[in-house]
Amino acid sequence: MAAKTRAVSAKGVEEFRPYVTRALPITAELVCADNTGAKILRIAQVTRYKGRHSRLPSAAVGDFVTVTVKKGPAELRRQIFGAVIVRQKYPVKRLNGVRVTFEDNAAVLVTPEGEIKGTDIKGPVAAEAAERWPRIANLAPMII
Repeated sequence: MAAKTRAVSAKGVEEFRPYVTRALPITAELVCADNTGAKILRIAQVTRYKGRHSRLPSAAVGDFVTVTVKKGPAELRRQIFGAVIVRQKYPVKRLNGVRVTFEDNAAVLVTPEGEIKGTDIKGPVAAEAAERWPRIANLAPMII
């Protein structure tokens, strides 16, 4: 049996992840929490989602999603990008029993290789997203 290694890369870390309620279905609108210029993002697809008939694919904090820019500069609008969700309004229950909730649903635009498109992140970042995406943790002003 192979030992688990924690390889830190831009693509994200795949290790033990406690259950987080998937509160953001397809077509949910998110605030863009970086300085790329985009303001509002809409979820188009949730990657690595195993679904069920008639159930909308949903995402949670730390998930990689495909988004379209709904509000922002003309060169970004109506284009498809990858994004990582860094905040959600619905409470996240941690293993120590604490429930964490944020004021808004927010995401950060990411390249297909896993690098962050912007150079700055606005607002706090959930610890679930920071553990899984080390590049986001480096730029986050505050991890909650």
